[in-house]
Amino acid sequence: MYKLKIFLAVLILSFSYFVHAQNGLIRGKVFDGATGEFLPGVTIFAEGTTSGSLTDLDGEFNLSLPAGTYKIRISFISYETILIEGVNVKEDEVTLLENIRLQETSFDLTEVVITAQQVQNTEAALMTIKKKSANVIDGISSAAFRKTGDSDAAASIKRVPGVSVQGGRYVYVRGLGDRYTKTIMNGVDIPGLDPDRNTLQMDIFPTGIIDNLIIFKSFSADLPADFTGGIIDINIKDFPEKRKANISLSAQYNPSMHFNSGFLKYNGGKTDWLGYDDGTRTIPATENIPFFSQVVVDPDGVKGQRYREILESFNPNLAAYASMNYMDFSVAADFGNQFNLNKVTVGYDVALSYKAETIFYPDAEFGRYGLSGNPDIYEMDRREYQVGDFATSSVIWTGLAGLAVKTKKSKFRLNLLHIQNGESQAAIFDYASSDQGSIFEGFQHNLGYSQRSLSNLYLSGKHNFPTSQWTIEWKLSPTMSRMYEPDIRFTRYVYRGDLLSIGTESGFPERIWRDLNEINLPGVVHVTKEFSWWEREAKVQFGGAYTYKERDFIIYNYNLNIRGIPLMGDPNELFWEENLWTYGGYPGGDPAKGTTIEAPFIAQDGSTNNPNEFVSNVSSQAAYAMIDFYPFRRFKAILGVRMEMYTQRYTGQNQLGTIVLDNDIVLDDLDFFPSVNLIYQLNEKMNLRGSYTMTIARPSFKELSYAEIYDPVSSRTFVGGLFQDSDPVAGQVYWDGNLVSTNIHNVDLRWEYFQDRGRMVSFSLFYKRFLNPIEIVQFATQTGSFQPRNVGDGTVYGSEIEFRQHFGFVSPTLTNLSIVANFSYII
Repeated sequence: MYKLKIFLAVLILSFSYFVHAQNGLIRGKVFDGATGEFLPGVTIFAEGTTSGSLTDLDGEFNLSLPAGTYKIRISFISYETILIEGVNVKEDEVTLLENIRLQETSFDLTEVVITAQQVQNTEAALMTIKKKSANVIDGISSAAFRKTGDSDAAASIKRVPGVSVQGGRYVYVRGLGDRYTKTIMNGVDIPGLDPDRNTLQMDIFPTGIIDNLIIFKSFSADLPADFTGGIIDINIKDFPEKRKANISLSAQYNPSMHFNSGFLKYNGGKTDWLGYDDGTRTIPATENIPFFSQVVVDPDGVKGQRYREILESFNPNLAAYASMNYMDFSVAADFGNQFNLNKVTVGYDVALSYKAETIFYPDAEFGRYGLSGNPDIYEMDRREYQVGDFATSSVIWTGLAGLAVKTKKSKFRLNLLHIQNGESQAAIFDYASSDQGSIFEGFQHNLGYSQRSLSNLYLSGKHNFPTSQWTIEWKLSPTMSRMYEPDIRFTRYVYRGDLLSIGTESGFPERIWRDLNEINLPGVVHVTKEFSWWEREAKVQFGGAYTYKERDFIIYNYNLNIRGIPLMGDPNELFWEENLWTYGGYPGGDPAKGTTIEAPFIAQDGSTNNPNEFVSNVSSQAAYAMIDFYPFRRFKAILGVRMEMYTQRYTGQNQLGTIVLDNDIVLDDLDFFPSVNLIYQLNEKMNLRGSYTMTIARPSFKELSYAEIYDPVSSRTFVGGLFQDSDPVAGQVYWDGNLVSTNIHNVDLRWEYFQDRGRMVSFSLFYKRFLNPIEIVQFATQTGSFQPRNVGDGTVYGSEIEFRQHFGFVSPTLTNLSIVANFSYII
């Protein structure tokens, strides 16, 4: 009997599984056609069956049905009922009714029949969000990605009005550079792979994992205030619409760029293709480094032997060489699904992508110009000039794993993201200088490698209380990032008639190691309450945010002092054995000649005096409150204020060691940022928007420091904003070292006309006034050096036009053919 029970149980389970396997799923989203907000609690019912479902807090539903064709009824109190006919369900497959709009009704409930509308336009949902948003926003949905075929976010976002992409990676909004553009992911701050930039490299995100990209062009109190041009919010998919397993491979060929026999490179490591250095570029030493100004006095002593050990440990390759490059290519894989477990829905998404590309700039030019000492002469003189070939080889790979769990009233998400980027650079330039009486010509080889990584953990929760109409949402998103630039090599030769030389005039060869580690710990919470005010819908929202950032930065800089070596013009010759140690260990065979190594910021006893070694941290607390209401029937107001307390600390010193800071406060701001966003609804399809807001742009870690960072490619040195620039003899102070934040006043106007199926036209005007803008200017008392400074006031204004139109008015068969155009004019 016992065995029979087991047999029957197994038989029932097997039958249940078999029946379930014959079923298919209908999935979709339902949203309010007036507000663009997703509707929970909507009834989804298959006529002629007993099967039905309800939408969850995100307006999503799952309905399991046997294979067949059905009429699906969608109903909700005070909304028109929709009956969708001809919904075809196939066994073990998912049928999508992606974004279904319900319209409110002020009279008896009616039924609207939509015949066989299987393909819904997800652009319609985005247009509705845009129409009802408190902010001036633009965006791109996953449906647009499928239409355009863009493989990454950078390729897609440049289609947005007022947005441009620099170098195929970094986004500029409304003509404003990196300082005034901010990138967030899922509504939370995330640093980029280049920690000196606010914007993230957009090309690292394959479009297959993105739900939408939203660009906020105006400020509201629930957003961070440190942006002016725009905030780019990258929203990652959490619940895939259907089971997916996608693998894509692409290649790109540019006849002027690829299969070029003149492409420059140098011998790197075996794991460069993974974005990691395998130790080929390891630093020879970071401590116990002897300091020599010219020559080794006692090569057999302890310091001399240590010097020899370090010198022979350097990678001997200093020269770039020509070699053919190949086409760019990328490969991506994306796997995901969602399934129901009793009253819980679980979704997962796993994505991997890899991209390799080369960029070659023949006859690239770098120049530096300056005014003469005569104030009556306005024409600038050329101080430095470089022209030659410059090449980069880079790889980026991204790994993402996401898990989401949802009940009817709560939702939890967990995402793990890692991004790895490695870029090798090689350049050969002809060089000319005529700076402050130093006139010479020559050539130089530049070799560089940059290894960047970012690891992010995203954890969030959303809780909906329908009875009381409260919603609580919280997010945590710790990130660790690193920028490691091992063994940047710079070698410059000078022509002296028919001979070549290396000396103090042109600068001795340099080897540079840069290492930057940063942690970013942000958290936010938003609380929303919906209510009725003056018999019209209203909403109050308040919340807070806390962010802690810390950056550890160090540069090791070594100079090779070349003396008495016959030069042939091949940079590798500087590390030939006969040019290092001969004749009993004396470099060059003569104590007065030879090659020595200098560590200019590391003293003989090991104590440091290095301005390029510092630790900075930021503690930022924010609180906000805002209200969204209708003072008149067609007039909507969104009023808010945000408070941010921002404290930046610095541990480091200047080069002379006369100024030493130990976790001292270098920036301490308490600011309030008001926001007024007004929307007048001219009719059901047309809006007129206006807004006034205040935002801020703060100095970066690097800018608010004593760092002196040299760029071998441009031969320029970045000088931290804490340094003073003065001429004691003339009694002139050019810069006092007091770098402050930039305050910005923003005014926006926009007219919008929304039509059916994502069609729209909009026209925008904007004006921005900058108080104490930060710009990079030339250091007056140090040639070739540039420093961030506050430079008075400034203004930016411009206009934008966007046009979206499909060709369904010509023929119904052309409905899916559309044109999108935009134009921006910025001064």
